[in-house]
Amino acid sequence: MKLESEKNMKEKIYLIMLAIFMPTLLQSQNPIIQTMYTADPAPMVYNDRLYVYTTHDEDNSTWFTMNDWKLYSTDDMVNWTDHGVILKYTDFEWAKGDAWAPQCIERDGKFYMYVPVISGINNRGAIGVAVADSPYGPFYDALGEPLVQTEWGDIDPTVFIDDDGQAYLYWGNPKLYYVKLNEDMISYSGDVVRVPMVAESFGKRENNPERPTSYEEGPWLYKRNNLYYLFWPGGPLPEFIGYSTSKSPIGPWKYGGIVMPTEGKSFTNHPGVIDFKGKTYFFYHNGALPGGSGFTRSVCVEEMTFNADGSIPQLKMTEGIKQGIGTLNPYRKTEAETIAWSEGIKASQNKQVGVFVTAKKDGAYIKVRDVDFQNQGASKFFARIGTTHNANVTFEIRQDKLDGALLGTIKVPRTGGSDRWKLVSIDIPKITGVHDLYFVFKGPQNTDVMYFDYWRFAE
Repeated sequence: MKLESEKNMKEKIYLIMLAIFMPTLLQSQNPIIQTMYTADPAPMVYNDRLYVYTTHDEDNSTWFTMNDWKLYSTDDMVNWTDHGVILKYTDFEWAKGDAWAPQCIERDGKFYMYVPVISGINNRGAIGVAVADSPYGPFYDALGEPLVQTEWGDIDPTVFIDDDGQAYLYWGNPKLYYVKLNEDMISYSGDVVRVPMVAESFGKRENNPERPTSYEEGPWLYKRNNLYYLFWPGGPLPEFIGYSTSKSPIGPWKYGGIVMPTEGKSFTNHPGVIDFKGKTYFFYHNGALPGGSGFTRSVCVEEMTFNADGSIPQLKMTEGIKQGIGTLNPYRKTEAETIAWSEGIKASQNKQVGVFVTAKKDGAYIKVRDVDFQNQGASKFFARIGTTHNANVTFEIRQDKLDGALLGTIKVPRTGGSDRWKLVSIDIPKITGVHDLYFVFKGPQNTDVMYFDYWRFAE
């Protein structure tokens, strides 16, 4: 009797907690990627679209186990499309490991991606550069050797092109270096400059004569209203993110304070700051996803504001961007890996379809925000899907909530694997206006319930 009572009580507590936290979970936007662990965000704007290049923490990592770089993009700040792996450390024949924090920048129609790796030549860190004709790649090693290498600590490059056309590359942990890049973006002029580490520039670190400032690593160079900002993770560990300002891209720098305090279940952090459609966004990482830690991190974003004097109000890690800045067109093909929020979903990639998603459990779902069906409305739905299971696997389309109005249910065809697909369609009740959509995947299997490539609606 007592056991039954305790069981009932636990169930009641669970339901109460679910009622409290489920609305929050369904409204969350951070971390912006839930289908794998990502870190070290490097945003770039090109042709009215925002791209974020990231590192990729392997599942169950107990160290910085990172082998490739990923790309995500958005035009509304709430729905993010996964473009898969766009570069690996193995694409540099001279590299032997460690695909750590990158940055990509466009110049004259070319895209230059600066990456830190371990050189197989001397077993030390070095900065390489890859180039592509598109932000999506393919990227290839531009030099066949490192662009820069000092005595140690050559990680975390940030690149910036000033209004006069001069490009700068900063990097380094625990020291900070920069060079002036030539117009070709794959060579530099002059010497490698070591930035003076003084408390006036980067804050004071207590009780460590060898590390007199708070600067740790991961610089990010940004300009606003003729004032240059250098954002950087500060220590000792766990890291906060601080910033310094200057009237010149090469300093001298003046310490501005803490942008984001230490928090977030990761002992590292990494800033990326960008202007997009009239707003400024601050990207970072934490360990917020299930299984998250200092070695399994996740990229997040906050809107950033500035005081009249150019100083920055301190930011906290929040649920993320609550209001999108655009809508999604349901009448064009939309990749399944375009996601505002998901649970139980993993991103995958193969030669047959590129990037796709796998529902890993019964009840896994994808949320897509602000889908604009306009006045004419839609009455038909198409999806390219598949499963390996004979048992009943279904795909539900729901409106506005996870348990919202059911627009339709698809019985997922058995195709035999993620390399085999079928395009299916169903009629749905006419839907008009702007809505959130939930794609809910159900099946009795313990893993790999189904595969999902893309979707679209029609009138």
